[in-house]
Amino acid sequence: MAEEIQIKPEQFELVGIQEDQTDILSDKSISFWQEVAQTFRKNKLAMFGLVVLLIVALMAIFVPILSPFEYSEQTGVYNQGPNGQFWFGTDNLGRDIFVRSWVGARISLFIGLASALISIMIGVLYGSIAGMVGGKVDTIMMRIADVLNAVPYLLIVIMLLVVMEQGLLPLIIAMSITGWISMARIVRTEVMSLKNQEYVLASRTLGASTGYIIRRHLVPNAMGIIIVNMTLSIPSAIFTEAYLSFLGLGVTPPMASWGTMASEGAEAILTAPWRLAFPALLISLTIFAFNAVGDGLRDALDPKLRK
Repeated sequence: MAEEIQIKPEQFELVGIQEDQTDILSDKSISFWQEVAQTFRKNKLAMFGLVVLLIVALMAIFVPILSPFEYSEQTGVYNQGPNGQFWFGTDNLGRDIFVRSWVGARISLFIGLASALISIMIGVLYGSIAGMVGGKVDTIMMRIADVLNAVPYLLIVIMLLVVMEQGLLPLIIAMSITGWISMARIVRTEVMSLKNQEYVLASRTLGASTGYIIRRHLVPNAMGIIIVNMTLSIPSAIFTEAYLSFLGLGVTPPMASWGTMASEGAEAILTAPWRLAFPALLISLTIFAFNAVGDGLRDALDPKLRK
């Protein structure tokens, strides 16, 4: 009679996941936006840009409130270089450049954010309708965008500002007239790739309207590319405002923006270079920070780059 073989439990090796470990693994799962945030935080350049933007925003809010000088106050000290009293020096009218720089930050950031937000809203609506409806409607809408895009952007803005009165609102309107076209093209392309997905077809089958599908399905799923494009369009708007103000088409004196300060400082670049250096430095640093944050968001929202 054959000898009986004893099989012990330790001779077996478990393959796969044990039942008591499934809860631990499920706790480690994170949402899409949490994964995006983790990836963004690993990007040192993007985090540096975010810190710079936070500092600029805080300085723009609090410096004009806490400063002993008003942005239009003439202190009687003319073309004084940076010192302990006037950190950025004074201009030819004796105004403190430090407080004017941060008042200018308010104006430049407001114009940049407002014009970019308006352009994004128009572009998302226009591109969503064109991409979702398709056919002749899409063709006509895109040909209209092509005609507007054929005229140089700055030429349209300058012509509108020459016709309208100078000020914040005309400047924002002029910058938003054709600024939405690139966003509309991007959203249209994204919507055309999403509208044939199963969840959209199911929503159509259940009788959902075009507006409902755009609002509840298409725009939320294209939000990543919309956020990135908006982040990258803000520095472009800030630079355009500075350029227009440098040409004398921006805000009216004594209101300060970085562009008007750079224009005034350029006249005295040899005798008082600090008048140009500080606003130019703030423009460059802010645009760099926005671009760094935009690139970081683009990398974080791209599933291929996240892997």
